[in-house]
Amino acid sequence: MSDQEFKRALGYANAAFDLLKRSGIPPYPQFYELLYTYATGVNPTLNNRINAIFRSGSAPSANMAEVLYNEFLKSNVTDRMSSVSERMHARIESVHQAIDAAMAGASAYSGTLDAASSELDQDISAGALKALSDRLLTETRLMQQTNAALEEKLSASRDDIAALQRDLDDVRRESMLDPLTKIANRKCFDEGLEKAVADAARSGDPLCLMIIDIDNFKSFNDTYGHQTGDQVLRLVAMTLKSNIKGEDLAARYGGEEFVAILRSTDLEGAIIVAENVRKAVQAKELLKRSTNEKLGRITASFGISSHRPGDTPASMVERSDLCLYAAKHAGRNRVFSEAQLNALQSAVPGISAA
Repeated sequence: MSDQEFKRALGYANAAFDLLKRSGIPPYPQFYELLYTYATGVNPTLNNRINAIFRSGSAPSANMAEVLYNEFLKSNVTDRMSSVSERMHARIESVHQAIDAAMAGASAYSGTLDAASSELDQDISAGALKALSDRLLTETRLMQQTNAALEEKLSASRDDIAALQRDLDDVRRESMLDPLTKIANRKCFDEGLEKAVADAARSGDPLCLMIIDIDNFKSFNDTYGHQTGDQVLRLVAMTLKSNIKGEDLAARYGGEEFVAILRSTDLEGAIIVAENVRKAVQAKELLKRSTNEKLGRITASFGISSHRPGDTPASMVERSDLCLYAAKHAGRNRVFSEAQLNALQSAVPGISAA
């Protein structure tokens, strides 16, 4: 974790503890998670609910916090995974039962054939032969029925397992998406960057990481409201996603920050991508949907690092973070790469992004 990321997380933690203290809510882990999530702003629906409570002049009580936690954070994905698991277990159990029945039937049928073979080896009357034939015919039909039942269950199981696989794929996709912007979430980004770094180390292909922060977003949010702020976040997310390649990954990093993993892209190419996104974001004039009021334009700052031998996901994030803060320090609404940061640090020894 970079120093900047640590400071950001510490700020969220302090805000969560302050809300717990002011509201008199017990500092249990689930309540801390609830208010930490509120502080990050990653769940807009949750924030709207809590903001409405604050606007009413009251503060969330322990009972209310429990309700909010169960509604928003008690993992719905986990519940769905449990449901899929239960269905899978039931289907497997059904198949096992059908197989056991078929094996028992096959064993009984084999015994019947052995007995018939022994009888046929001896002198047997016409009446006894007819009785034996009838018995074999009956056992054969029972075996056919058992096999037919097994085939039916196996066929149904194939359909069920295919449906369960689709459900599992849906749950996984849902768990990897940010609910507001519909692009990848932090979990998906962490997994994607780890794989991208490993691939780049193995292949030697270029790799760049871009971190984006919307300029002055908090004041914009406070001025125009959270719904308009959500509109801005969706706008930046879609602009970012539409300007990267299919193998690249755009994700919401947290709050008003976004990231992009740019595979097979060198630093020069990444700067071009970042400039395209920056200009596209700045070019869009915002309107408040309820009133058609013009809200002006927004800008964003960008920090870019490129993969080096021995890099880890954390080291790439840290260098991108340093570049982002250098862009902010230099006046915002600009792209700052680690090549520029290195040049700046060489020209002025001792200077840092902070």
